Amino acid sequence: MKGWVKWSLGGVGLAILLAAGAVVVGLELADDKMQRQVKVDVLPVAIAADATTLPRGKYLYDSRGCVDCHGANGAGREFINDGKGMRVAGPNISPGAGNVVLRYTPEDWVRTLRHGVKPDGRPVLIMPSEDYNRLTDEDLGALVAHVKALPPASGPAAVLELPLPVRVLYGFGAIRDAAQKIDHQLPPAKAVAEGVNPAHGAYVANMCIGCHGAGLSGGKIPGAPPDWAAASNLTPGEGSVMARYPDAAVFVAMLRSGKRPDGTAISVMPFESLRALNDVDAQALYVFLKTVPARAAGQH
Repeated sequence: MKGWVKWSLGGVGLAILLAAGAVVVGLELADDKMQRQVKVDVLPVAIAADATTLPRGKYLYDSRGCVDCHGANGAGREFINDGKGMRVAGPNISPGAGNVVLRYTPEDWVRTLRHGVKPDGRPVLIMPSEDYNRLTDEDLGALVAHVKALPPASGPAAVLELPLPVRVLYGFGAIRDAAQKIDHQLPPAKAVAEGVNPAHGAYVANMCIGCHGAGLSGGKIPGAPPDWAAASNLTPGEGSVMARYPDAAVFVAMLRSGKRPDGTAISVMPFESLRALNDVDAQALYVFLKTVPARAAGQH
């Protein structure tokens, strides 16, 4: 056999061995990350089930993404199943049999929702706590009050089946969990007056950062199935989709319908929640997005 053929075969073999070794290391790192302890000091919030708090909590639950993963009744639901090794389902959080929040203290709710950390100190892997980190104490308490007041429903624990490439990328840090993304030193957000203005729109826009990024410039959603479309650039920068929406009415119509102005359907977006946004929140979101700094698509 010619020398160059031997060298080529040897190189291929070495590359295979290195790749296999990288996979093994990545899986070990992923396991370590999933089991790591994240120390976060939290203070409890008031959880009051009264005539003002419960309707606000229901509105937040319906419009901020909770329903998409846990279902309207809180019993949990499957929301990713690509048939290729990725299957994810939210757990039962209603007061019914099998719920995972039965023994949650007020501090546990804050730690999980605001910081992406389970009561036992391990990171929450799928829930986008970065979207809820800036909830005010009042809104966080109202959201929890609604969940605790849901009618009991039976449901399973969470399902988290991730394909090997996703686990390896997570292990090497290419995919981060919420606890890695959140600045845990930030104090709770202060309430702003509701209205069609950028300040209130910025508060609403916190629900978008899990997919569109902290800078709202979009890009491939880390850890998502490979056939999912990239999140759109919501800034005025290169590759922005905002030019399609010349005014708030067109933008709000998209949130309500799940369709672009040309009638084509938008995939991936959580329209079950987005269409529940009231007019003030939806219009304020548009007003805010018109003020954000321009970034190229995917530039965080």
